[in-house]
Amino acid sequence: MNQPKKPTLTSLVRAISAAALISSLTFTSYVGAAEKLEKESLKLGFIKLTDMAPLAVAFEKGFFDDEGLSVQLEAQANWKVLLDRVVSGELDGAHMLAPLPLGAAIGYGTKADIVSAFNMTLNGDAITVSNDVWKQMKPQIPLEGGKPVHPIKADTLKPVIEKYKAAGKPFNMGMTFPVGTHNLKLRYWLAAGGINPGLYETGDTSGQKGADVLLSVTPPPQMPATMDSGTIAGYCVGEPWNQQAVFKGIGVPVISDYEMMKNSAEKIFGVTKAFAEKNPKTHIAIVKALIRASLWLDAEGNKNRNEAVEMLSQKQYVGADADVLANSMNGTFEYEKGDKRPLPDFNVFARYNGSYPYYSDAIWFLTQMRRWGMVSEAKPDSWYMDIAKQVYKPDVFMAAAKALVAEGKAKASDFPADGDSGIKPPSADFIDGISYDATKPNDYLKQFAIGLK
Repeated sequence: MNQPKKPTLTSLVRAISAAALISSLTFTSYVGAAEKLEKESLKLGFIKLTDMAPLAVAFEKGFFDDEGLSVQLEAQANWKVLLDRVVSGELDGAHMLAPLPLGAAIGYGTKADIVSAFNMTLNGDAITVSNDVWKQMKPQIPLEGGKPVHPIKADTLKPVIEKYKAAGKPFNMGMTFPVGTHNLKLRYWLAAGGINPGLYETGDTSGQKGADVLLSVTPPPQMPATMDSGTIAGYCVGEPWNQQAVFKGIGVPVISDYEMMKNSAEKIFGVTKAFAEKNPKTHIAIVKALIRASLWLDAEGNKNRNEAVEMLSQKQYVGADADVLANSMNGTFEYEKGDKRPLPDFNVFARYNGSYPYYSDAIWFLTQMRRWGMVSEAKPDSWYMDIAKQVYKPDVFMAAAKALVAEGKAKASDFPADGDSGIKPPSADFIDGISYDATKPNDYLKQFAIGLK
């Protein structure tokens, strides 16, 4: 058996010198990386919803680590607490409702300067009603092959609400936050069916003036239990809290937001303007990691979704059963128990330039905020674009995207072309067939029978 040779003094010196050089290079690289980012250790917040997935994936797959970021993810109690903690600096950034920073910009509720360079998801919401309400809606819904024809419009709910009124009972529904997607989408669906969801007035934050349906705030994870107790007759929320109602046998989702308004922005990632200005390189690094996570989530026909579902089912993230999460994440959606249908784009993260922060999405939310009185006075068309540009930062997104392309971690075709206007073409992909042109917000508002102009 050959014995290993004893190292000579010369070889030892060489080895020590080489080790010192490697150590020096490693230290230099580390210092260089530290100099590149203004802030490395971050605490980011989220609400327990499926569409927080890009944050979980960026953490679990090491995409934050690749950018030199040490990230702590922390679930928040509700959207108000989350916003307040971002504004105070307790959180460096967070998963947010897409209209939330727009409301903050105009001073509705909390006044704050929040910016977003990343759209976390398209679609992902649904409207669910209790079993009793569903039973009363069904006679108005046409059937095909013994199953309800979708999409289901709110005019099928109208006779139910009239029965409540005749009995002197309020018809209550839940949403998650006044300046939120769930509130605005629920209002849109109701109004499209001739049901008035009520107006907000200065000094009155109930939003119930002239309402046929009384909408109130309920945190997402509490939605099913609140409906089951009879406090609300239905709600609009993101997943998994609609499918949870099906699994528990307490309610029926009647329409997804994809069927209501195809490929609408749902959540964004937001930071304060002060954070973005103080930490521009860190901001780009966060967006890079989130873009990679979104691409991973939508890669090759959603091949990674099962792995994502297992991640999200963990207590520290969404904490719902994997089966419940998979119901929507894997491209299907269950309405009435046993009525599972294909809905491949229920959750979109990167497809259709889903993570790009389009000004036209911001403008749509602002039109609905004007429609329901959160914006108390009519504004010129230019105001809508000014507020959109104040909040949405596609330039930061594109800086992150170009860096990923240069590093070989993404393709140029994954992103909008250079010089994109940030305005999507006019579309009538809405439940009421009304066409939306982001360049003419006031003309858009004039088309609605219910709401302010």
